[in-house]
Amino acid sequence: MDARGPEHPCRPVNGAPGGVVIRPTRGAPGGLLIPDAELAERFSRSSGPGGQSVNTTDSRVELSWDVAGSAALTGIQRERLLERLAGRLVDGVLTIAAAEHRSQFQNRSAARRRLQDLVTDALAPPSPSRRATKPSRAAKARRVDAKRRRSEVKAGRRAPGPE
Repeated sequence: MDARGPEHPCRPVNGAPGGVVIRPTRGAPGGLLIPDAELAERFSRSSGPGGQSVNTTDSRVELSWDVAGSAALTGIQRERLLERLAGRLVDGVLTIAAAEHRSQFQNRSAARRRLQDLVTDALAPPSPSRRATKPSRAAKARRVDAKRRRSEVKAGRRAPGPE
């Protein structure tokens, strides 16, 4: 087994080429494998923790995936991702930056995990719309009764009229 553990997003599945694995969900019943060939990584110097070494190592990772041109997606999945991730896409490409760790490897894993979470959430089918219901007769009676009691309380506070 791979030293990176069973839940690692970079772990190859049953000898398949590496990539980001998305487990079966309602939006992707057969699961999904985004192959490494479709992912582009850029490395740059990161700010944040790392002391002096942060000035010399390229630990920040930018992971890019062309959603519009991906062969790993079905037509429905592509439409859903393009619609739901529209605010994050630039020309159909999703870019995720990770710089929270000191090491490049940890940032690569964090970026892939974030991609995995984003795609899983975006592929989920929309929740059913709310069905409108009418309040029951008892609920209407309770509301009217409460209004009447509140009215009596407020009327009791008023100064007596000239009689």
